Amino acid sequence: MESEKRNMRRLRAAMIAAVLGAAAIAAPIIVAPSASAHGWITSPPSRQDNCATGAVSFSCGGVQYEPQSVEAPKGSMQCSGGSGFTVLDDNSKAWPRKSVGSTVTFQWKLTAAHNTSTWEYFVDGKLHQTFSQGGAQPPSNISHTLTNLPAGNHTVLARWNVSNTVNAFYNCVDISVGGDPTGNPTGGDPTGGNPTGGDPTGTTGGTTGNGTCTDPAWSAGSVYTGGARVSYNNTKYEAKWWTTGENPGTSGQWGVWKNLGAC
Repeated sequence: MESEKRNMRRLRAAMIAAVLGAAAIAAPIIVAPSASAHGWITSPPSRQDNCATGAVSFSCGGVQYEPQSVEAPKGSMQCSGGSGFTVLDDNSKAWPRKSVGSTVTFQWKLTAAHNTSTWEYFVDGKLHQTFSQGGAQPPSNISHTLTNLPAGNHTVLARWNVSNTVNAFYNCVDISVGGDPTGNPTGGDPTGGNPTGGDPTGTTGGTTGNGTCTDPAWSAGSVYTGGARVSYNNTKYEAKWWTTGENPGTSGQWGVWKNLGAC
């Protein structure tokens, strides 16, 4: 009888040891962090985009392989946000400078659409425009149109503020602002599409082009909800969801605006 008890105790001890050993092996798998990816500005090219495309004459380090990962706590005014990609903060580097007009659309490429509170754009350290996302997830190809940019050479700091974490994503874009809002030094239509126009939105009084549109003209400063219709460059568009500052002409198939055809 005593022998059977000893055997039972040995069996229980062996089972406990096996369970603990399995847990020790599994634990690193459970807690191991996963890699994440996020987004960056591709047009006009941000500093990290210039690094990723090889447009610079110097080494950028790791950011050239992950331009989407310039992430740091909110509130920084550094191009790197205070992250490890400090090369982005070095203004002595020969960063390419894009020639643009006083109105220019900043195009983002998102590899993970985080819930977003706001998008902030600073020109030489001064807040120029803010676009609200209301805590929603943005589309993967979101863009914002900045207006009334001052003439001259500037560095624009774009801050993408995630709503459900303490972090933001940072991009610096080096631009040279000329007189034409499209960035076209030859002048002409401020929209780059209508050589006879003079209205920076491409619309005048709710009509565009030949004046046949009946929907209100799109305005970069207005807020639109799903179902709202606008006219832009003699074309009708309908908003798929809440939006502001997103140019219908650059929305694309997967963007916020649905192309309803010519007016």
